[in-house]
Amino acid sequence: MGRVNIIEKDYALFINNPNHFLAVSDFTDGDGINIVENVNIIKSNKGSKTNKKSLNQEERQYIAQETDSLNYFRKFYDDVTLYTFWDNDIIIQDFTDDLQVANSPKGFGDAEINISHVIYIDKVLSKKDLIKVFKFISKTKAKYLANLNLPFHINNILNNNDFLAVLSNVPKNDAYDFDEVGLDELNIKKAIEDSIDEAFERLDLTFGILDFLVSKGILIGDLVEAGMELVDDAELFDELSKKLEAQILKSLADVNVIALLMIAIRMEKDFAENRIREIDIDDSSSFLYTTEVLGLTISNQIGGTKANFNFNNYYMLKPGIIYGLPHGLSEVFAGFIAGCMSKVLEE
Repeated sequence: MGRVNIIEKDYALFINNPNHFLAVSDFTDGDGINIVENVNIIKSNKGSKTNKKSLNQEERQYIAQETDSLNYFRKFYDDVTLYTFWDNDIIIQDFTDDLQVANSPKGFGDAEINISHVIYIDKVLSKKDLIKVFKFISKTKAKYLANLNLPFHINNILNNNDFLAVLSNVPKNDAYDFDEVGLDELNIKKAIEDSIDEAFERLDLTFGILDFLVSKGILIGDLVEAGMELVDDAELFDELSKKLEAQILKSLADVNVIALLMIAIRMEKDFAENRIREIDIDDSSSFLYTTEVLGLTISNQIGGTKANFNFNNYYMLKPGIIYGLPHGLSEVFAGFIAGCMSKVLEE
């Protein structure tokens, strides 16, 4: 049995085993496969150099990884102990009383979200099995995060600098009869997936309709501009523009409108990436009228049946950003703008 100690400092977290770990990692201070006494997670100190000698550890008795945050939680799964670390530059800001948006003080060019893991298996494993587990975890993380279908700009900054270490006990000698290990027995897949879900909860990271609009390059100002392009009355332009913006924000808080827009966004992504075998968007787009139906449904949901008459104008002329949207989304947002504008003109 391993005897693992956790030592928490304000500048680092030390995972210590006096009997040593066999470790495989992608740590910046490690050789891939090591026999070590300590696994060190060190908080980055931008502006000063980390003095590894101050850790008071002998050469090659540790592996180390710098990180922006020492936030972590620990869970136990039979013979597996999973340490999950996270750092995050994203905050959820109020956009209106009813809408929020994910943002970062660093800007999305420099922001990061990282969910990292150190996993200790209280068994004696061969190097071959340890590497096998490492690869399995890497694939599990990547697949699970991809399946979350996060907004593109969020997915783009996710786990660009995460780290992973897999630890097991050290064999007593070269002739040691290694334990038989099955990945299903260790329940690693479920442990990793659960830890990612809990990390998002602790990060308080949720995403809403504004985040998915941003991921498509659609801003509120773009929608207002598109709606106003078909307005000829210069005297009423400023007044209508303000009313239209207010109506757009009100409509984006309508759960039915959100549902219809998300259907369109998800559908467009699946079609564009040829995920549906029966549909080739390049060949069958002229026969695919479902997006027009969605557009009409949205316009009706916002502005009633009168808005349907306005839909054709926005659909045919495709003003502003509507013209630049992918096939399918252009029809849907034509309906969205038609509904909002009809509601404004009705007042």
